[in-house]
Amino acid sequence: MKKIGPVKVGDDTHIDDDVVLGYPGKYHRDILLNGDKKKLALTVLGNNVLIRDKTVVYEDVVLEDDVQTGHHVLIREGCTVGSGSIVGSGTILEADCHIGRNVSIQSGVYLASGTVVKDDVFLGPRVCIINDKMMDSNIQSVTIDKGARIGANATIIAGVDVGENAIVGAGSVVTHDVKKGAKVYGVPACERK
Repeated sequence: MKKIGPVKVGDDTHIDDDVVLGYPGKYHRDILLNGDKKKLALTVLGNNVLIRDKTVVYEDVVLEDDVQTGHHVLIREGCTVGSGSIVGSGTILEADCHIGRNVSIQSGVYLASGTVVKDDVFLGPRVCIINDKMMDSNIQSVTIDKGARIGANATIIAGVDVGENAIVGAGSVVTHDVKKGAKVYGVPACERK
């Protein structure tokens, strides 16, 4: 394990050997050159956390109790991951993502900056959440409400809210808000009975 910035580690936490903690965020790149690590924000790992090989956790991240990561995970600055959540292998959480409790993020998921995933959500393999519709830096975050289920390879477009307990079918492209309890699938995704 390599600690770059300040890190607080809870009890019974296991960190594999090839893990980087406290990596400088985008506004602190100069620290890698000049070594002034005092500017870096604290990274916090709760109790009973498991961080597997090749994971990089940036500064100013909070992983609450009982969080697990797979291998090759990237968690950028400003992210929080709630207790009991799993972040699958090859997943990327860009800056300022907020993950609730007991969330299951399967392998290869991409969450753009500012994504909010509430408690008890399931994100299938290779789900992609983007925050920019026109590739012009007009950032619009996405919210996935409590208990929603998103199938494998689904794409959620910038500015969309997926309602509580909604279901998004595998391979769907979601371009509009999904109502509470709705079932949607297709390209673009439409509500189905």
